[in-house]
Order: sequence, then structure tokens, then C-alpha cells
Amino acid sequence: MIGYTCKYTPVELLEALGGYPVMLDREVGDFQQAERLTHANLCCHAKAALEQGGAMEELIFTDCCDSTRRVYDVLRQRGGHRFLALLDLPHQDGPCARARLRDALIRLAGEYSAHTGVEFRRTVFLAQCRRALAHPLPPGPFLAVLGARMSRPLLELVRAKLPLPVADLTCSGNRALPPLPPGADTLPFEDLMDWYAGALLSMPPCMRMADLTGRRALTEHPGLKGIVYHTVKFCDYYGFEYAQLQKSLSLPMIKLESDFTPQPAGQLATRLEAFAESLGLEFSRPAAPGPSGAGCALFAGIDSGSTSTNMVVLDRERNILASAVVRTGAKAQNGARAALDEVCRQLGCGPEAFSAVLATGYGRGNIPFATDARTEITCHAKGAHFLRPQARTIIDIGGQDSKVICLNETGAVTGFLMNDKCAAGTGRFLEMMARTLELDLPEMSRRGLEWKHELTISSMCTVFAESEVISLIADNHADSDIIHGLCKSIAARTAAMVSRAGGVPPYIMTGGVARNLGVVRALEEQLGAPIFLPEEPDLCGALGAALLALEEQG
Repeated sequence: MIGYTCKYTPVELLEALGGYPVMLDREVGDFQQAERLTHANLCCHAKAALEQGGAMEELIFTDCCDSTRRVYDVLRQRGGHRFLALLDLPHQDGPCARARLRDALIRLAGEYSAHTGVEFRRTVFLAQCRRALAHPLPPGPFLAVLGARMSRPLLELVRAKLPLPVADLTCSGNRALPPLPPGADTLPFEDLMDWYAGALLSMPPCMRMADLTGRRALTEHPGLKGIVYHTVKFCDYYGFEYAQLQKSLSLPMIKLESDFTPQPAGQLATRLEAFAESLGLEFSRPAAPGPSGAGCALFAGIDSGSTSTNMVVLDRERNILASAVVRTGAKAQNGARAALDEVCRQLGCGPEAFSAVLATGYGRGNIPFATDARTEITCHAKGAHFLRPQARTIIDIGGQDSKVICLNETGAVTGFLMNDKCAAGTGRFLEMMARTLELDLPEMSRRGLEWKHELTISSMCTVFAESEVISLIADNHADSDIIHGLCKSIAARTAAMVSRAGGVPPYIMTGGVARNLGVVRALEEQLGAPIFLPEEPDLCGALGAALLALEEQG
């Protein structure tokens, strides 16, 4: 096997010389070996290639970016490979570039043939080129993954979570060759390699090419209904294109960033399913066995979050009849059952009284009595619009993540942004800070309004912020001033999310952190606008789920 990373790699030529090319597109468990060999802030795809390539005897790279060249240099210096090559790839596709690549292909063919002992097999080469002919895009509506290369497991997850065909149009996935030239069976080898060089350079360009006009065609197909734009952590190229596409395209688009390690499937599922829901492209969901019966007139929504499980029950007139907030605990289904038992106790009925129960939140797939499910993005939008129809931006800060959801005048989601990669600025963050200060959360909220002196907490990392708080305590700063500093830090981080999401007033804040008035006041100052607070901010998602259950079943 010979490992490679780039779509411009001449895999057909390598196969004709006895090679078995394998794309290095797997995820890795960690970057221990890569970070021993090079610095930690190298592009994560390059680090994953180092992890995978270190175990292979044959490797070929193209000098498509500084990170890939760095991988080649590190492996060459380390040694131990039977064959290691770097293909000089032009930045353009004109006649001079084509001739330069042709000569590089001829040199590579001689070197690899000497390594394998296999002479060039024209029949194999032509057969592989025919296999690589351009494949048409899906005939009907489809979605596309654009941007940087995506790991195979992540691409499979994206395809599994979206209800339309997904075309891989990333820098490494969008690979196809034009038809073979006339007389390919008898062309001299140099002439065949001249055609092959042009064929490789004619593919839709990646971002390292000088002329990017060919990339525009990727977004102009009439069947394209939305884009999943992928970037790789520490990659220098594709964030710029994403920003440009945001300005120039009217197509719905969601951005994913990965680091070529296994991704949290639950969090990614929320983003992808919310994206599909915003397009009106939901999965067809089979009716689940649930607590429903003929003549039932109760409709429930249950929001299974990382910290709490919340439930709301409505009647046909959309009146709230019962609600519950319980700790989720170690298993989502246990928290859900406890919430169900509590609302049944309040109503004096059994589960059979419910016509429908719609689940949302991270645990929505693990609630056995739910009859349907939606993402918390859709449910929070529904609930917030019901509570405050004039709201255009929802700021939801829960136990483990933060969300900013933008709405139009009808309450439909026009965009959203999630911070679910760390707990900074969430309820969990505040819980840990309260523990450090030896306060409970209600007392922390009250004391945070009594501050007298400005303090700055510079780090939002929970561990580092805790160290800062401990140092401030040791310096005899008042706990009210420290809490205010924490509130300012959360507000600054959240306001930045609102700006990136394109949020505008009027604002509504939901989630448990909305109960901390110190955070709310600091955020109002950052945003320069008032924030509407629901009477029960924890219940907004569950309320939206109940409203959807009523609309669908009522």
C-alpha cells in the first residue's frame, strides 16, 4: 500500500506501476506521535496523516500546502520508509504548468517502477482512468459538503444524518478525470503523461490553486439545496472561502470544524438535524409507541438536556397545564421518566392521557415513550416565538453548551451557532465557580449584583478560570467582585457568538443561566439592548416541543 492525501495524486499511474494507493482519510485517537515529531498547532489533517503515515512503508505527498510539506520533511528526516516521495504540484493549469507536471510524473514513474520492479502497464492505467471519469451529481435535490477534506467516518455520519443525497465536493473528494484522448492505446508514454497532467490540473481547483473560478460551478447546480461547509482545525485555507460564501450565496449553509479525531456524534447530530429542519427536509419518522390514546387532549414536550430534563404539558388551546424540571442524572431515560411521573402527579392522570410526546435535547433519541423528536434548535425557536413573537435572536445558555438562534418575523430559524466543544460560559462553568467560592447558584446570582470594584477574569477555560478565581480569593478580593468578573467574561464570550451568528435585537434569553441576573445585566451592557427573560427560561425548549406535538397531532 502507498498512502496519499491529495486528489491531485496520480493514483492511476501508481496502480499501473504495481502500487495500491490508499487515501489517508481515517480519524485517529490522538496526536501523540505527531506532536513528538512536530509542533502542536500544525493542521490537524497533517497531524492525522503523520499518525497514519508513520505506520506505512510507502507514502507520496503533493506540496499542496506548508503543512503537507512539513509532514514530508518530518518523515524524511525520521526515515524508515521504503518509498517516500513529494510531487511538485503547480499552482496553475496553463501550458507551462502542464509541461512541468508532465515531467514530474515521468520522473515519479521511473522512481516508483524502480522501487516496485513493475514496468508501466498501459492497460491498467487506461482502465483506472476510465473508472475515474466524472460522475454526474445526483439527478434530484441534493446537499453538498464543501471546503476542506473530511474524514471518512465524519462524511458517513453527515450522510446518515441528512435526508437528501450528499455529494462530497471537498478538496479531496471532488476527484474526476476527463475522457481519454483519441488513440490512448498507442500514444507514446510522454504524450500520454502530457494528457494525464492536463487531466489532473483540469479538476475543480482546491484553495491552493491560483485560479479558483472553477470552484464557483460547485455552488451553481440547480439541484443544490444546501451546503455543509467543512474546515479543519489549524488549516489556513478554507475559513476564508467560508466567509466569502456567506456573503455571496443565498443557499443555506452550516459550518463544521473537525480535527480528524472521533467527533461527539450527539452534538454533531443536533447541528445536522437542525440544519435539515431549517430546510424543511426532516427525516420521515415512524410513529413510536408512546403514551397516546383515542380522545386524549394532552400534548407534551420533553427537553432532555445534559444537566436537567424539562417537561411541559399543553391542552388544545395551548394553555400550560403542568411542567417539571428534574436532574437528568446518569441516564437520559431515567430523567425523562422522572419528569413524566411529576407532570402526571400534577395532572392526576397516567401516561395514557397524552396524545403525543415530542422529545428534544441531546437525549431525545433515548426516551422510549416519545412519539416524535426534533432538535433543540427548532424547539427553542418555537417556544421563544410563542413567548415573545417580536424576538429575533434567542440566546440559550444551558448546562453544557450555548446557542444563538436567529429568527424571522414568522419565528422560522434563519441561522444558528452552537458552542458545544467546551463548557466555558455555561451552567457547568458557573457551577464549578460557585463551588470554588463555596456558594450555591442562587446565592452566587444575588451576590454578583452587589459588586463594587471591576475585576477581569481573562480565561474562559474552566480549569484556568478556577485558578484565577483562587488567586483572586487569596488576594482578598470580595466574592461579589469576583462573580461580577465571571459574569463579564461570560457576557463577552456570548456577545461575540451573537455577533458571529448575525443576531439582532429584540433578544430573548433561555436556559438555566438566564436565572443569573448578573450574567444577564452584563450581557445587556455588551449588546447595548435589553433582553427579555421568560418567567421559566429553563422550559422554553420543552414548551416548543409541546407546541410542535400539538400542531402535528392536535
